[in-house]
Amino acid sequence: MLDITASLVTYNTKREELEKVISSFFKTELDVKLYISDNSPENTLEGELDQIIAEIREKEGIGNILKKIEYNFNNKNGGYGFGHNKIIKKLKNNGKIISKYHLILNPDIYFNKGTLEKLYEYMENNMDVGQVMPTVRYPDGEMQYLCKLIPTPLNLIFRRFFPFKGLREKLDHYYEMRWSGYNKIMEVPILSGCFMFLRTKKLLEMGGFDERYFMYMEDFDLSRRMNDISRTMYFPEAEIIHNHAKESYRSRKMTQIHIKSAIKYFNKWGWLFDKKRREINKRIKEKYIVK
Repeated sequence: MLDITASLVTYNTKREELEKVISSFFKTELDVKLYISDNSPENTLEGELDQIIAEIREKEGIGNILKKIEYNFNNKNGGYGFGHNKIIKKLKNNGKIISKYHLILNPDIYFNKGTLEKLYEYMENNMDVGQVMPTVRYPDGEMQYLCKLIPTPLNLIFRRFFPFKGLREKLDHYYEMRWSGYNKIMEVPILSGCFMFLRTKKLLEMGGFDERYFMYMEDFDLSRRMNDISRTMYFPEAEIIHNHAKESYRSRKMTQIHIKSAIKYFNKWGWLFDKKRREINKRIKEKYIVK
């Protein structure tokens, strides 16, 4: 059984990003395998992989990793969850699970050697945990506040149209758990999809992503389902860099996609009447709030 498998969904992804994320993933002594799930309109990446790997070997001194990479061309852009599910279905072969842990990886991520080992060791020592997320920073070192309570419509939709910055910041302070200090291991009901370190058995039990979300909210949905069957944790002793562009804030088209996904999410989980949301959010805040 492999220690870690990872899936990386690409769509006309920049070569520089690919080199960074691939080299980061293979800076480990663990037994790993990377699956690339390509949603691009053409499979040009397949022909470029040899050269990309050769450049990584030259720059980083990493051995021959090509045999540890499997390229999958999907022949359509079915969305983020669709791309990852193509790989998740491969994690069980002839009735046997092929890896202990599976990493949902964004192309705009990179991290240092030892990061995977820290997350692996934490999960090995905490068998009741199904998902863990490390500290996530921007390239300049600024913290990304990606630990979240279960959202309300106010958190996801209406706040975008608030003209009052102070009110938006107050909402975010509560919703993004900034009151926790982000300096301790803690249970978090919603973890970011940019880097999802998951127990493969639990991931398969859930059936992967809900493909009704083309992009955005599929990670919220998966974290919430994982939180129903296992603990979902923030582990600040490991750290990654996320070169996040906040595309939905810059593009009208992506904003519309984000809003549509949020509507699908609340149609599924409840808009105003979500008793479980209230109970979980109250419990988490009472447990971790800095007095």
